[in-house]
Amino acid sequence: MKLLLNGFGCTLLALSIAGCGSPPSTPAAKSPTAEPHDEHDHGAGPHGGTIGEWGGGAYHIEFTVDHDKQESIVYILGGDVKTPAPIKAEKLTLSINEPAFQVELAAQPLEGEAAGESSRFVGQHESLGKVQEFAGSITGEVEGTPYAGDFKEEAGHHDVKVK
Repeated sequence: MKLLLNGFGCTLLALSIAGCGSPPSTPAAKSPTAEPHDEHDHGAGPHGGTIGEWGGGAYHIEFTVDHDKQESIVYILGGDVKTPAPIKAEKLTLSINEPAFQVELAAQPLEGEAAGESSRFVGQHESLGKVQEFAGSITGEVEGTPYAGDFKEEAGHHDVKVK
């Protein structure tokens, strides 16, 4: 009986240390290097872009690209994936996987958004002029909390499948 209880105690200790495999409770649920997978499909965003998640769905990100302008616009959307969700941030970082490059996206608030808040972030890079399906991540900080979300454009439509 004593051996059984010792084994049970060790199991409980191991589970408490490992956390039972539960996800972290912080909003930064995805790392910039995390790969999208096939379980979650949002469809195209309200601006025709590719959707990814921030913070387990608290926010959504919509990646759009204008190849002619060599420009990307990223929109921050709410949980419904339709409504703009302005955040207090001056910039976001767009990281593209192939070819590997980064773009700083500056806040460009939509009309009517409060001072110091924006749901639209814009940046330019010559590599955005290449016509291809881009994949990468978008990172930023909202009120001291880091957020990261992956996206992947797919041929024929601009939706993403994420964890």
